[in-house]
Amino acid sequence: MQPGGKLEITLLKKERSGWLSTCGLPFALQGIYDIETTEITKAEEFLKQGVDFRTQTEAVELNTDEKSVRLRSGEELRYDFLVIATGRTPVLPKAVEDAMNNVKRVHTFSNEEDAEQIYASMRDAKNGFVRGRGIIALQTAVAFAKRGIKTTVLGGPPSLLPSMLDADMGDILKEYLERNYDIRFILERKEIKALNADAEGNVRSVLVEGADGEEEEIPADVVVIARGFRPNTELARSAGIETGESGGIITDKAMHVRKKGKFLRDVFALGDCVEVVDAITHKRRLAQLASAVLVQARVIADNIVSEISGEVRAYSTYEPCISPTVAAIGGMLVGSVGITSEEARRNGIKVLAGKAQKVSKARYFPGAEKINAKLLFDAHSERLLGAQIVSSAEGVAERINELSLAIKFGMTAKEICMNERCYDPSLALLKDVFVDAAENALKA
Repeated sequence: MQPGGKLEITLLKKERSGWLSTCGLPFALQGIYDIETTEITKAEEFLKQGVDFRTQTEAVELNTDEKSVRLRSGEELRYDFLVIATGRTPVLPKAVEDAMNNVKRVHTFSNEEDAEQIYASMRDAKNGFVRGRGIIALQTAVAFAKRGIKTTVLGGPPSLLPSMLDADMGDILKEYLERNYDIRFILERKEIKALNADAEGNVRSVLVEGADGEEEEIPADVVVIARGFRPNTELARSAGIETGESGGIITDKAMHVRKKGKFLRDVFALGDCVEVVDAITHKRRLAQLASAVLVQARVIADNIVSEISGEVRAYSTYEPCISPTVAAIGGMLVGSVGITSEEARRNGIKVLAGKAQKVSKARYFPGAEKINAKLLFDAHSERLLGAQIVSSAEGVAERINELSLAIKFGMTAKEICMNERCYDPSLALLKDVFVDAAENALKA
């Protein structure tokens, strides 16, 4: 820190790019724009603003007692405040992990380098195989299908996007992708047993084994593994920083990390590598979403300023989260916030569920699209706990943001039914789909 309290900021990034939109990479594979377009701000722009931004630079050791960071190059940096944002690491099936170094055209999907390698493998591919059923997996499968690649997706029961959608809502998306992109889904309890390659080491098929021991060999000349991510906490743990049940770094409300049972005032963590507290279950979990890290970054910035200036009012906290999520998957928009029915069951929460299907505007108005909605309410208080949308209509993100506030402020099913809403036949229905869903929940 310079005299007068001015911060000198050093930013270390293992990858070569500046600020990159990782969420935009699957759409680049679909041909909507070039991969390079996803670099929002180049490293040079940070340097012009006085930030010592070092790309292709890796920290290999933290010493919180000496307040230092050692780089792979051997250089040692000192800090007044340290922010850990080491991200996440792909989870690989055992058979894939063993074969990754020997079989070509098998990829994970975490950054721009992965996207470039997948794109190169897609160019002459005829058969694609995706392991996973989350957002990245499904967007990759759509990219394959759009390029004319016959695509198989290996997931798991019961349906798609299980962290976002109940099975009945996930099935709407599954049927849409089967019908419009001819994607084959395998959602039984199966796993990859082996990767088979040709004489040059390029993958040619995936051997899949079911729970009953039956095997199936599926042709594939490009494979993407996107079955989930675990927090990348090795650097923090080697420094004695504590992690929780989910594997993420434990932090307090100010995003300070914990070591030997005590929170460190000068070390923070955020993003995919940290645990959060769920606003509904009150349990610790991961929230590997850009929306979460943005708020966490603001909290940390406020608290560093508060420490430097001594201004108590600058201090802020990260509150329990509800993880509003939205995704565009092959022309279908999917959104969710709060708890799913399965999460409610696992946590002993009884819910009232209401579903409805309506159109986005008056039926006689051009461009009306179906909206499938599902709301989950606490069975005792009737307060909103979760919401899910699957629709080809625009406005899904705005609806999820609205319902996020409804959950945050404890709206009940009756209050949703009685809430005034704007109306114009070219824009919205007089009686919204969520009013129908809430009424149906009250009838359950």
